[in-house]
Amino acid sequence: MYVTAEHLRDHVIRPTLKYLGKWSDASESFLLNAAVNGPDLGLFSPRNEGLGLFHITAAQHRDLWDRYLAFNPEMASRVRGLASQRAFLSDPDSELQTNLSYCTAIAWLLYQRSGQALDENLSRGHRATA
Repeated sequence: MYVTAEHLRDHVIRPTLKYLGKWSDASESFLLNAAVNGPDLGLFSPRNEGLGLFHITAAQHRDLWDRYLAFNPEMASRVRGLASQRAFLSDPDSELQTNLSYCTAIAWLLYQRSGQALDENLSRGHRATA
C-alpha cells in the first residue's frame, strides 16, 4: 500500500490542523512540503535522524512539552487527545513514529513556536507532490 501526498494532505494533515484550530491553506502546504521534501527547511532533523514523518527528535519533542505546551494547557489537552492512552504514558516518543495525527500536531507546534513566517507561495498552487 502506498500513501500519496494527496492522501496525507486530505486524511492526516488537514484534519489534524482543523482539530487544532490552526488550518489554513498555507499551514497545510507547509506541512505537506515538510513531509514530502524533507528537512531542508531547517526546523526538522535530517532524514537519518529524528522520529516519524517529520523526523522530530526526542529532545525536540520533550522540549515542546516542557517549555511550550506546559504553559498552554488548552492546546496540550487537544494534542494529548490525539495520543494513545497507554503508549503515550510508557513511551511518548513512540507516538511520533506510530501516530500520524499526533506527529503532525507536534510538527505544526514546533513550527508555530519557531516564529517563522509561512511561505504564502506554497498556498498558491506550488504544492508538494509525490
